[in-house]
Amino acid sequence: MRIAIIGSGIAGSLLAKNLDGVAGVTVDLYERVAPGEHDGAGTGLNLGPNGFKALRLHDPETHARLRAASWEWRSWVVELVDGTRLLDLDLLDLADEPGARLRWSELYALMREPVLARTRYGHEFIALEEDSAKRLVPVFKTPSGETIRNGGYDLLVAGDGRFSKLRELTCGPIQSQQMGIGIWRLLTSDAGSPFDDYRQWFCGNNRLLAYRVPGGHVYACGVFALGGETIDAHHKTEEFRRACFLPKDKPPCPSVAWILDRAAAQENDLHWARLQVSPLQRGDESGRVLLLGDAAQAMVPTLGQGATQAIEDGVIAASILRKGGGVKAIAAARDARVEFVRDFSLEATDTMLGADPVAGTKAKAGPDFLAKLKKLYRDVPGP
Repeated sequence: MRIAIIGSGIAGSLLAKNLDGVAGVTVDLYERVAPGEHDGAGTGLNLGPNGFKALRLHDPETHARLRAASWEWRSWVVELVDGTRLLDLDLLDLADEPGARLRWSELYALMREPVLARTRYGHEFIALEEDSAKRLVPVFKTPSGETIRNGGYDLLVAGDGRFSKLRELTCGPIQSQQMGIGIWRLLTSDAGSPFDDYRQWFCGNNRLLAYRVPGGHVYACGVFALGGETIDAHHKTEEFRRACFLPKDKPPCPSVAWILDRAAAQENDLHWARLQVSPLQRGDESGRVLLLGDAAQAMVPTLGQGATQAIEDGVIAASILRKGGGVKAIAAARDARVEFVRDFSLEATDTMLGADPVAGTKAKAGPDFLAKLKKLYRDVPGP
């Protein structure tokens, strides 16, 4: 079986690594960027405990390397912007092991290192053809403008993210749903930060989030109502940010004041995005295309499950392919699980989508929500 993976992100790199040496299987991994181009990319992220359980069960070597490169995500604390405590969860009461905090760039480097030698960098996927044996032939363009075809493949795997070109060409246009929510993200120095592990602060339905990550940094994120579907110039002003996240009748807690001051000082470093989701799609009708990670299931980031589900996808798809299974078997193993995660992540976003932030947050300490968190964190199948 000849397999081409488009995109060396989390799912693509894990799939390639875990198919290494499988008899009768050859894997080519293609990446648009040059080696090292993402070395300083992105901000920070938190990985859920279920991602680590998936690695421990399927890829203990990567589990050990990722643990060594990250800091534990163990607590989930939620407050109002004046410091009033609403929720304080210990993830080890719900999961088999803690999650993790680290920089995106560190995660990229860690996932790509084992497959570095076999990755064809500088290959931008631009088109799709078919050979005489009805196998799919991906077409690439290099930075020099050269067009590359490396023959037909029995299986093409999309690991090229939520705007997947492979998904678009084989399954039709991606119908993303906008949630009317804007997001800014910042990676800043942790000097003077009055917090460590995962914290959230609400001002109405607007939410700040922050935590420290290795390397002397803090990842901070602000989520706010757009009042439409576009991020406009006024959304990017300090005045607007402070109106979103400062209490009206009392001073902010030290953590909120620190985050807003850092955002003001590094306004040009803020990364901007909109909250959006796209429908789950595991493959095309022919069974020759497999979609993994955000290419298959872009979801809201509320529970830290975007990258985490890409981890689950990569190692579980590899386990099934090693046994001779195909796209249908992977869909059977993954799709119900992913739909649960997507629905639960959206449910957990209620306090940013209009629900009362105090009552909605306190409900997350109730038995129904905690039972779903335990299912999320623990129900990961082994090989």
